[in-house]
Amino acid sequence: MTPNQTLSNYINGEWCDPNATEFLTISNPATADILGKVPLSPASEVDRAAQAAAKAFKTWRRVPATDRVQYLFKLKVLLDENFEEISQTITQECGKTLAEARGEMRRAIENVEVACGIPILMQGYNSEDIAKGIDEMMIRQPLGVTAMITPFNFPGMIPFWFMPYAIACGNTCIIKPSERVPLTMQKVFHLLEQTGLPNGVVNLVNGAKAVVDAILEHPAIRSVSFVGSTPIAKYVYTQAAANGKRAQCQGGAKNPVIVLPDADIEMTTRIMADSAFGCAGQRCLAASIAITIGDAQKPFTDSIAEAARSRKVGYGLESGTQMGPVITAQSKARIERLIQQGEAEGATVLVDGRQPEISGYENGYFVRPTILQDVNPAGEIARTEIFGPVLSLMHFETIDQAITLINSGQYGNMACLFTSSGAAARKFRYEAEAGNIGINIGVAAPMAFFPFSGWKESFFGDLHGQGHQAIEFFTQTKVVIERWQDWTRQF
Repeated sequence: MTPNQTLSNYINGEWCDPNATEFLTISNPATADILGKVPLSPASEVDRAAQAAAKAFKTWRRVPATDRVQYLFKLKVLLDENFEEISQTITQECGKTLAEARGEMRRAIENVEVACGIPILMQGYNSEDIAKGIDEMMIRQPLGVTAMITPFNFPGMIPFWFMPYAIACGNTCIIKPSERVPLTMQKVFHLLEQTGLPNGVVNLVNGAKAVVDAILEHPAIRSVSFVGSTPIAKYVYTQAAANGKRAQCQGGAKNPVIVLPDADIEMTTRIMADSAFGCAGQRCLAASIAITIGDAQKPFTDSIAEAARSRKVGYGLESGTQMGPVITAQSKARIERLIQQGEAEGATVLVDGRQPEISGYENGYFVRPTILQDVNPAGEIARTEIFGPVLSLMHFETIDQAITLINSGQYGNMACLFTSSGAAARKFRYEAEAGNIGINIGVAAPMAFFPFSGWKESFFGDLHGQGHQAIEFFTQTKVVIERWQDWTRQF
């Protein structure tokens, strides 16, 4: 794209210019260069897409599942063939390193692969002779028009938590990508177009809150899938429910990690640095709080501080870069303000990443890895999702004290433990109140055939994205009870 080029929507199999009066610039967060403009579509664009999707659903739901997945097989090949180009686009508009972008796209492709198993995954069940001559069965049928509202931090992966499963189950869909990073889905939809999917099965509407509200209110849209902050997740969930829609809304996190004295400190440090500072801390599974137990405090603190200081920060497309910028200048200012707040609450800024100088990228939105030591467990900074490369350190004498702190928090997205003790690991996975648990793992990201879980205010809804739960979310069950005349008399 060129700086003056404006993105298009994709509705009913056609690229179209929305009737928008407002536009946002798309910036490279490492350079602040303008990559293009995204339209803030009006509600009428959602109506166009919903009507097209509703019309397409009437015929798409009748396509056999074995035929529907053929389009996904084609998409998987196209994603593999365009893997590098899409990964570079993610880095350019999102800021993460190229290695991180590649990892994101690999997870996206894995979800396409799992959704290709829909002929088995969507099967129902039956019972013969529930009474004399009467059979009963349960079948799964698609919902209709589905919608996905996706965030800036994983522009390539998160739409694939939902979209492949939705269309494989016989639904049609509308995707609204984050207006901060709309280029990745623009490229993906050009590939979707090449698969030959019937018009209206997949639709793309760019925009901001007006588009979100139109999705939540439109009577033809049956379900909403969302990933973002907890306040917005609550809003989307509440409004979707009020309008009779299914909703699965992934919210924020404050992910704690416990380090026991018997942990391998070298391994723990390497994994923890990747968790806390990978993607510049802008992921819902980033480690936010490291809790050392007993004698683990000094060796881990010294080791993680050195890892933070030595991490190479720069443009994600440059070889050797380990961490890129945060998404916007506003995010940078917010993160630095929260670091200051932590300091005001009594924490020591052990490693200070504020106002860094990144040679050649002075205009970028960079915050270096930061470590706050002796964070007050009762302070605001211990509860606030910073969503940046900031790791808070706390210390307790026992694992029970640490688990109590973890379970008192409002979030429940992920919790991890580093140890050599099987007994400690079992205790932790049994008692920790979080939907994704890691044992000697820093980012407990489920594979595509497991649900991306989340508890408490990290998730609103009943069924998560990915795997079997995605199939359940995107289908409705129908129970059929049949009685026929006594067939034995015919023979």
